[in-house]
Amino acid sequence: MDSSSTTGGGGTRREATRQKLYEAAVTLIAEQGFSATTVDEIAERAGVAKGTVYYNFASKSVLFEQLLRHGVELLTASLREAAEKTARDGGSKVDALDAMIRAGLVFIDRYPAFTQLYVAELWRTNRAWQSTLMVVRQEAVAVVEGVLRDAVADGELSDEIDIQLTASALVGMVLVAALDWQSFQPERSLDDVHSALSRLLQGRVSGSR
Repeated sequence: MDSSSTTGGGGTRREATRQKLYEAAVTLIAEQGFSATTVDEIAERAGVAKGTVYYNFASKSVLFEQLLRHGVELLTASLREAAEKTARDGGSKVDALDAMIRAGLVFIDRYPAFTQLYVAELWRTNRAWQSTLMVVRQEAVAVVEGVLRDAVADGELSDEIDIQLTASALVGMVLVAALDWQSFQPERSLDDVHSALSRLLQGRVSGSR
């Protein structure tokens, strides 16, 4: 899961190693589950020594917790960048929401294994990293909340909209629709799925016909 880090020296090398470990862990855990995945397997899949895993992460649980944080932070950055680009291009707040839907689909299409893990972990309550997951989830939702809040302030959307719930619903819609697309309708293109969700957004949130 590439964060496109541009830091130099040892920081770049360590980040590259962490990226390899993230990729290995997310693939293995998606294939066989967290409990069944060992540190040895992660190291072997990443092409590094077992000690390298522990040099970067104190334990398998810490690795997975940081993997979840890293992935959601990438998603959040993608959503924020989409909204900011729309604003720079002179688009409306509803246009920004639509761009964020597309950005979410692009992210999920690029990282399907991570998305499956993330959605599965959202429903678990007995994990050590549950509090971390809730924090980073809220960071992603907060980006959508900000655009909705600005849209209400600008008069694009009704002030009767429940901003918090609507933001969560939009994020959830993209996650569930994308997983359904990849699992049961893989023949559909990203553009096709985005178009369907865009029409839903325009009709249900903006109130256009």
